[in-house]
Amino acid sequence: MSNKEHWEKIYTTKTPQEVSWTQEVPQTSLDLIAKFDLPKSAQIIDIGGGDSLLVDHLLKLGYTNVTVLDISAAAIERAKKRLGEDAEKVNWIVTDITKFSPGTTYDLWHDRAVYHFLTTATDKAYYKNLLDKHAHHVVMGTFSDSGPLKCSGLEITQYSKESISDTFGKNFEIKESFYQDHTTPFDAIQNFTFVRMTRKASI
Repeated sequence: MSNKEHWEKIYTTKTPQEVSWTQEVPQTSLDLIAKFDLPKSAQIIDIGGGDSLLVDHLLKLGYTNVTVLDISAAAIERAKKRLGEDAEKVNWIVTDITKFSPGTTYDLWHDRAVYHFLTTATDKAYYKNLLDKHAHHVVMGTFSDSGPLKCSGLEITQYSKESISDTFGKNFEIKESFYQDHTTPFDAIQNFTFVRMTRKASI
């Protein structure tokens, strides 16, 4: 089964309360985004946004240039249905992040729980190149080195604050990094590494 087939199956067979990443209010992401003090017209992309509620909150806060990318068309359709008419305010992209070829640079790149699914050197290098070329500010959340080893039946790569810095610190200034527990809808605890970073002017 391909990655796309895997995620299409997840989003067509499970409700939001049956998947571990669901958050009614993605407060940590919203707080970290707010610290950048971006204009409401800023280009924001949510990588692996699926049917996450982050886009709902960004729209309520008045952001007018939001893109949601996900590998699963079913996830995107669920989000569109939930948003109703507001879905027309969002730019939706269905693609694998390792095949994404942006035509713009995003003021804010948000990724909660996509990067850790990349387990090959090739895919990780592709992702890093995307950030280096197409992201100015970044908010990222990955499973920490105290977190799960798998998610949704797939192997993941764990990251510490130090390993994130080692990977991205050459071209990005790490504004802050910390660990945080996420409680899933079924009361399991998952430890995340969160980072907030800004691309250095020299690249």
